[in-house]
Amino acid sequence: MDPVLLFSTAFIIGLSGALMPGPVTAVTAEHTIKRGVIAAPLVTLGHGVIEIMVVALLVFGLGRFMAEPGVAGVIGIIGGAVLIWLGWGMISSARSGALSLDQVGNGGKSTVGPFSAGILTTLANPYWFLWWATVGAGYVALSQQHGLLGVLLFFSGHILADLSWLLVIAVLLVTGKKFISDRIYSGVVTVLGAFLMVMAAYFFWMGVAWVARLAV
Repeated sequence: MDPVLLFSTAFIIGLSGALMPGPVTAVTAEHTIKRGVIAAPLVTLGHGVIEIMVVALLVFGLGRFMAEPGVAGVIGIIGGAVLIWLGWGMISSARSGALSLDQVGNGGKSTVGPFSAGILTTLANPYWFLWWATVGAGYVALSQQHGLLGVLLFFSGHILADLSWLLVIAVLLVTGKKFISDRIYSGVVTVLGAFLMVMAAYFFWMGVAWVARLAV
């Protein structure tokens, strides 16, 4: 995959996950109300510290194991299945009218600061582990084709997506949600859900191709 495309797709897939209301989004909303927009980058930093540790483990340890054709193939196939599930879930939620910007901030009160909240809510989310064990692992293996630069491009695109969305949430809360409606929000989620379905086909094809090498 071209390095520019690697960065771009990592950003879009990262944004797809960030857009869905979850614990990280909730604590960002809570701390924004308390501290202002600065809460978004602080929560992202806490979230990113955990994610860069996972990337390092994949690159320097598990990454070698996952780079084996058979393992990479299975990861690609499972990652494609996970993307289909996530993409369809996003589209279904948007079509049912279940998505609303009012959902953010409903995660309860936190007794820790935004940086610590970013760490704790990341580790408390079971879907985060599922994503990195499948889709994230596949992307790291793919990015390693370009060496350290590829891994940095992937992680930069991924974490920039998280930061971008959390900043949007923070600004909307500070400005009173004047610039985006629930209809627009649902439309964006639908488009990104469709994008995930396309990427699912690519990951599945890549996985099948790697497994097929073993049969030759």
